[in-house]
Amino acid sequence: MSGKIGSYLTLTKPKVVILLQITGILAVISHDLLEGGGLTKDTAWTIIVVLIGGFLTAGGANSINMWYDRDIDPLMTRTSGRPIPMGEISPSSALVFGVSISMIGTLWLFLMSNSVAAFWAAFSVLFYVFIYSIWLKRTTSQNIVIGGIAGSTPPLVGWSASDDSLGISTESVESAISSVTDLGSSMPWLMFLIIFLWTPPHFWALALYRSKEYGEVGVPMLPNVKGNARTLSEMKVYSILLILASFYSPIANGNLDDGDRAYHALRLSCLLLSMWYASTVWRIDIHEGLDGSGRMPTAARSFYFSLAFLAMFFLLLVSSGWDFMGVGAGILICGVLIFKLEYESRNRMEGVD
Repeated sequence: MSGKIGSYLTLTKPKVVILLQITGILAVISHDLLEGGGLTKDTAWTIIVVLIGGFLTAGGANSINMWYDRDIDPLMTRTSGRPIPMGEISPSSALVFGVSISMIGTLWLFLMSNSVAAFWAAFSVLFYVFIYSIWLKRTTSQNIVIGGIAGSTPPLVGWSASDDSLGISTESVESAISSVTDLGSSMPWLMFLIIFLWTPPHFWALALYRSKEYGEVGVPMLPNVKGNARTLSEMKVYSILLILASFYSPIANGNLDDGDRAYHALRLSCLLLSMWYASTVWRIDIHEGLDGSGRMPTAARSFYFSLAFLAMFFLLLVSSGWDFMGVGAGILICGVLIFKLEYESRNRMEGVD
């Protein structure tokens, strides 16, 4: 029985889902610091609501995706160990499970928070399943770019769930659209944008040396279709866009003006952080050989550093809710982490050489 439960849990891709929900949780904290007057017991409750609802909806979307990819997953080393190819769960059971928990998660958010949070969670599921999995994934090498919209929505869910005044208007189509997009602040949309711009270089760093199998089963990945050089060029474009987006960080805060030290500290720290991440992209050597684990070392480094970058960028955004001292603490933490990452990476690289 426990093995069956573990197989169903695997269908949800728990590690990926938790990473997504962390961005939603940080949006909750950011909202209450910037708009709610500080962290309270209600903040903790909202975090629980968002975590449960987000896990169920995102996990359900992943389960449906595995059902749809049941024809190609057995053919790829990376996915052949999933529950459906292994015969642990039937395709029909995976589909029913995915649809069920997606609906439960959406209903949970509707009842425990509001209709806007439920809308963005449902939007994410529908976009991921129908637009990415069924339409884009097997038809265009830009699949991960457009499909990244689904993975960028957790901050919208978290921020919406924190605001009791939000609700979907039914007066007209225009008012309905406005009610789900006007969240009272540009901070959740900046968070959305950062994840959206981050997704292509993050994913393509891995695809540079692991996308061959996708090509063999008919899934067009950018390195297979356009080559590694073109892929790296597009990664650089997105890293530059991340740098440009960093300039907006203190404006999105909403409580800072250009006369505040925190305003300039936040902008400069986000800018430098984005430039550091861009440097990891620029340091990728597409001509290097694979290591003993079948990885392209510089591309693998950029991939793992991208995870740290996203966490640190959100940390800086959230810390700005505590004004200058908060930004200062965020800068200190990020500086220590970057030094540690670079030091350990250099040692590994020298060890490989």
